[in-house]
Amino acid sequence: MTPDEFRRYGHQLIDWIADYRADIEGWPVMAAVEPGAIRARLPPSPPERPEPVAAVLDDLDGILLPGLTHWQSPRFFGFFPANAALASVLGDIAASGLGVLGLSWQASPALTELEEVVSDWMRQLLGLSAAWRGVIQDTASASTLVALLCARERATDFSQENGGLAACSRRLAVYASGQSHSSVEKAALLAGFGRANVRSIPTGADFAMRPEALAEAIEADLRAGLQPCAIVATTGTTAATAVDPLEPLGELARRHRLWLHVDAAMAGSAMLLEECRWMWRGIEAADSLVLNPHKWLGTVFDCSLYYVRDAELLTRVMSTHPSYLRSTADAQVRNLRDWGLPLGRRFRALKLWFLLREQGAEGLRARLRRDLENARWLAGEVASAPHWRLLAPVVLQTLCVRHEPPGLEGEALDRHTLAWVERLNRSGAAYLTAAQLAGRWMARVSIGAETTERRHVEALWQGMRAAAEC
Repeated sequence: MTPDEFRRYGHQLIDWIADYRADIEGWPVMAAVEPGAIRARLPPSPPERPEPVAAVLDDLDGILLPGLTHWQSPRFFGFFPANAALASVLGDIAASGLGVLGLSWQASPALTELEEVVSDWMRQLLGLSAAWRGVIQDTASASTLVALLCARERATDFSQENGGLAACSRRLAVYASGQSHSSVEKAALLAGFGRANVRSIPTGADFAMRPEALAEAIEADLRAGLQPCAIVATTGTTAATAVDPLEPLGELARRHRLWLHVDAAMAGSAMLLEECRWMWRGIEAADSLVLNPHKWLGTVFDCSLYYVRDAELLTRVMSTHPSYLRSTADAQVRNLRDWGLPLGRRFRALKLWFLLREQGAEGLRARLRRDLENARWLAGEVASAPHWRLLAPVVLQTLCVRHEPPGLEGEALDRHTLAWVERLNRSGAAYLTAAQLAGRWMARVSIGAETTERRHVEALWQGMRAAAEC
C-alpha cells in the first residue's frame, strides 16, 4: 500500500469510525449472533492473491460489526467502563502509524521520555507524592505479576541471581482478599508461589479485607514455618468495588516487612477527585500500585499505569543487558525494557497524552463526577423500590442489585436473577453482567461509558424493572 492509497482508505476508515460512534446508540448493545456465526462467514483459508481494501472494509462493516458487543454504547453497563475517547483513538492511530518500538531509550528517545512525562502528570493528578515512579504496562494483570516478582525477590534476597525458589529454605505466602481479582491468584501462580501458599483473607459486611483476619493468617504462617511475602490490597474490587483499608494493611506490611501492592485498576481513575481519595488513604505505605487509564478514564486499551517506590529494585529484577541493546546513553536515561516483562513496547504514551491534552484534568473530573452522580441517583431508585435490594455500599459507579420477589430464595432466586439479566441483554436495550456475591447471583450495573447521560440510566432502570417483573 502506497502512502497515497493509505491516505484514501484511511479517510474512509476514519469516516466509518466517526459514523459508527455517531450512530452507536442505535445498535443493540449485545451482539445478537449465535456461536460460530461469524466464523462461518469467513473463508477457512487465507487469500492467495491480494484483495481490494474496499472488500476488506465491506466485510468489516457487514460481517464483523454485527458480531460485536458495543462497549462504547451509552447503554453499556456491563463488566467495567472501557472507554476509548476519540482523542485517545487519534493517539493510538499515530502510534501505529509511526511504528516505532521502545527497546531502549536510543531506539526512540521521544517514546521513552513522553512516557516518563505522562506517567508523572498522572502521578500529580492522582495526588501521589514524588516518591513514586511510573511506567506504562499493558494490563493490571501484568502489573500485578511484576509486583509479585519484585516481592518474591526482595523476600529471598534476590534468589533469581542464585538458585531460585528451589534453593529457598522456607515457602513464601501471598495474601489477598476473597474479593480480589482473579489475576492476583494467576500472578501468584506464575511467580512460582504455588496455589497452596496463596491466602484468601475473609472480608467484612462491606466486602473489604478484614485487617484482623489478615494478621491472624500471617501469624499462623509464621508459626507453621512459612515466610509471609506480599499483601495485595484492592481499591475497588471487581464484584462490589469494595475498598480494602490501606492504613492498617500498611502497618501490617511494615511490621512484617511484606510487600504491599495496591490494585486500583478501575477505581484508581477516581483519585483524580479530591473527594474520593479517602479510598486509598495510606497509599504512601504501599510498595507498588496499578490503575488502568484504559477503563473509566478513557484511554484506548491497552494502557495500564504501574507505580513503584523502589525503582532500583524493579530494574534489578527486570533488567536485561544484551550487547546489541547497549548504548553510550544508558547511564543517563531510562531503558523501559527494564521496567516490565516485555523487551519491546508500543508508543502507548501517545494515546494517554492525546487524551490528557484534549480533555484536560477539568474535563476528566467533570465526567467522573457525572457518573458518580448517576450511580447515586440509581441507587436511590433501587433502594426505594419494592422487592429490589442493593447488596453492597455504592462507593463509586458500580451497583450490586437484586430483584427479590416474595417467596423466591436460594437457587430459585439465582435462576430468576440470571433469567431477567439475560432477557434485558437479549433485548438489546442495555447490557449488564451477572456475578456472584456472598455465594448468590446478582446484577452488576457499571455506570461510566463516555456518552452515558442521566436519560440512559433512567431508561436502564425502566428496562431492569420490565425484565425482572414480567
